[in-house]
Amino acid sequence: MSGTDSTITAMDDAQLIARGRRVLELEQSAIGAAAHRLDASFAEAVRLLAECRGRVIVAGIGKSGLIGRKIAATMTSTGTPTSFLHPTESVHGDLGIVGPHDVAILLSKSGETAELVPLLEQLARMDVPCIAITGGRDSTLARACRVVLDAGVEEEACPHDLAPTTSTTLALALGDALAISLLEAKGFRAEDFARFHPGGSLGRRLLLRVRDVMVADGHPTCAIGATMREAVVILAERRGLCCVVDGHGRLAGVITTGDLTRWMERAPDVLALPVQDVMTRTPRTVRADALGSAAVHVMETAGVVALPVLGNDDALVGVVHLHDLLRAGAA
Repeated sequence: MSGTDSTITAMDDAQLIARGRRVLELEQSAIGAAAHRLDASFAEAVRLLAECRGRVIVAGIGKSGLIGRKIAATMTSTGTPTSFLHPTESVHGDLGIVGPHDVAILLSKSGETAELVPLLEQLARMDVPCIAITGGRDSTLARACRVVLDAGVEEEACPHDLAPTTSTTLALALGDALAISLLEAKGFRAEDFARFHPGGSLGRRLLLRVRDVMVADGHPTCAIGATMREAVVILAERRGLCCVVDGHGRLAGVITTGDLTRWMERAPDVLALPVQDVMTRTPRTVRADALGSAAVHVMETAGVVALPVLGNDDALVGVVHLHDLLRAGAA
């Protein structure tokens, strides 16, 4: 048995849980402290990125490089063209991806990462503005960058204070803060996000519109002058919902199987009643161009399983059912 195996065997569940909890608490504390330190430099960094006419270049070495790749991926997926540039490879040809209108984000815990120095020199030569995410506010990196975001931590979660843990978590959190603030500053919408994520359930949920799923042809309607005898036939044949429309095709109200049940308990001859006496006059509705996920939310909030669908002129254009939305991946 190796020394590592022996150490694990010697720790009981409570000790393992305590170790894990300490790591989470240290990292949580570091992010909280950084949030309190956030100042005008952060706003300057977001504006610099928002005004970028080229692409964002992210660079770092080792664990900082891995965090940089994730930041680049997040920014790309939220509408900001971003590329990760390995500092070592940059001076062997990859610097060709950098253009005169780019902005760079450089990550280093100490700010003294030797491999970043040649890249810094080339970026300065090209007059590319740089944002540093570093714990070394007086470091070589910080002095060379236009904006410095303080990623300093009191200690790593590693018991030897060696393995990058707390520092990389904080760097990632600052990258997320930049990406989301930039997203909001640029007015990036859910629909825009969907264009970059067309595959999988997320893409379906963000792209699916009510008009894609609603029953448009032959949706269940009756005229406002009809009786409940006519409405009952529609309720039985068309999934428990009858839309009452006026002479202009606009929705006047709805009748559900629940309405029918309640009226049968109070009226001896409910079938003879006019539908306008029974219908709900202010039903929940949804627009045809609304997101399917939004319709699901309305249904879940209201406790209904179907909604009348209205067009731009408020005319009834269809009915959408919860089961159809769920089957199509709207939630």
